[in-house]
Amino acid sequence: MINQFSRLELMLGSDGVKKLNNARVAVFGIGGVGGYTVEALARSGVGELDIIDNDDISKTNINRQIIALHSTVGQSKVDVEEKRILDINPDCKVNKHKIFFSEENAELLDFDSFDYVVDAIDSVKSKLLLAKICYEKNIPLISSMGTGNKLDATMLEISDISKTSYDPLARVMRRELKKLGIKHLTVVYSKEQPIQPDEEKIKELVEEEGVSKRSIPSSNAFVPPSAGLLIASKVITDLLSV
Repeated sequence: MINQFSRLELMLGSDGVKKLNNARVAVFGIGGVGGYTVEALARSGVGELDIIDNDDISKTNINRQIIALHSTVGQSKVDVEEKRILDINPDCKVNKHKIFFSEENAELLDFDSFDYVVDAIDSVKSKLLLAKICYEKNIPLISSMGTGNKLDATMLEISDISKTSYDPLARVMRRELKKLGIKHLTVVYSKEQPIQPDEEKIKELVEEEGVSKRSIPSSNAFVPPSAGLLIASKVITDLLSV
């Protein structure tokens, strides 16, 4: 019988589609990177998705986040994402968590039930906590490094963090992971030299949005989404190989 996954089944076979349908994936951060990861996982028939994000959609998200539209500004990201997932695949089970992931709320998440975890968080502290938990529980994890201030999506690649270069976030993560005894972590990163954003425009955004200067990198409609789709590709291929 023809269904929305018929074209996928031509490639993966019925057993492959069934594997994805039986999988549970958690995506931490559903912005420019994580939102596109969720999109691809939902369209690939992953049967259960946990989406973790505390933010509401803002006007400045519209240039790169798939759930960000003028009609969704001000709404909770997890609420909008849940509706989108179910519109793509009504049979998908969606578990939404409107939290900023930290040590204080980590126990609220059932990590033992996750088949795969995606880290698309901006906070280094939260990224390290997630890496530590997944390492201790032996849960497959892929982590996004910096996509802000980058313009060339063709320079994105999947690598082990021990082999990364030219990425400031990866450098910090590599150093801190070493302190935790974690030598390996699969990441998506870019060797592209960061572009220096317009300082005057940054000042305007700081004043209007009331956030720190450090939290406002430049961004575009293709580098974060490309990173998100690369992550989804890795998750799907790994789930199929189990």
